[in-house]
Amino acid sequence: MAAAAVVALVIVVVLVVLVASLSIRLVQQYQRGVVFRFGRVLERIRQPGFQLIIPVADRMVRVSMQTTVIGVPAQGVITRDNVTLTVDAVVYYRVVDPVKVLVNVRDYPSAVLQVAQTALRSVIGKADLDTLLRDRDRINAELKSVIDAPTEKPWGLLIERVEVKDVSLPEGMKRSMSRQAEAERERRARVIAADGEFQASRRLADASRAMANTPGAYQLRLLQTVVDVAAEKNSTLVMPFPVELLSFFDRLAGGGRPPAVPTGQAAPGLTEQAGQAGRGPTEQATPVGPVLGPVTENVAAAAADGDGRRPAE
Repeated sequence: MAAAAVVALVIVVVLVVLVASLSIRLVQQYQRGVVFRFGRVLERIRQPGFQLIIPVADRMVRVSMQTTVIGVPAQGVITRDNVTLTVDAVVYYRVVDPVKVLVNVRDYPSAVLQVAQTALRSVIGKADLDTLLRDRDRINAELKSVIDAPTEKPWGLLIERVEVKDVSLPEGMKRSMSRQAEAERERRARVIAADGEFQASRRLADASRAMANTPGAYQLRLLQTVVDVAAEKNSTLVMPFPVELLSFFDRLAGGGRPPAVPTGQAAPGLTEQAGQAGRGPTEQATPVGPVLGPVTENVAAAAADGDGRRPAE
């Protein structure tokens, strides 16, 4: 009897362990459990922890709720402005409804990949090359909306992010874009240099007017220039020559010359001689050439005597 009791106890323990192994399921924190009872989905989603199911009648499927990353293979695309490109992208998605993921779609990772490839060709084909290179955020947002439309409600998936990873251009297009960028940089440099010259000319004009109103400013500027030159070249001292001295010497040299006679008018001395000789104003001689100095006038008088030689003293 004792042996039979021990055998019965062992059988009961084995059955309990077997039933427990068939009934107890462990759901991880990042998972959710969907229970099928005789092929029908139960509405209650099993949360993380130990969960009990009915052996043989129930079957539980665990669905990961983590964000999944898939890479979209490179796709050959022709843009709206007829430029052939090779574009690849990355898609980030996660499950928001485990029941729809299991019931409405089969092998949802592969389905998301196919939808992403189709959307990538469609969106890039509607965009220009400049838009694709310059406004990448708008292209990514449009890709996200196109991929998310057929996957969120029907399949229970949420597309979190879509990013265009790489855009491969033909070599000829790369060279053309490099030349265009270089020409644009050169144009900007010329415009900036011209603008700088214009602003500098205006400042110099303002400074010249301010210095003209203050005569002492020229002397101060001269001293400042001397200080700057002496600081850089200690062995050389440069003294600029004021322009005012040139005008002073010009006035001094012009004081000893007779006033210039305009063309068509006679000198005062010739007019008086003509008056004494009894000739009218219409017979006045008009000198040709520059006004003669004192020494030149003596030579001209000797030449007028007839022999061109100076008389003996």
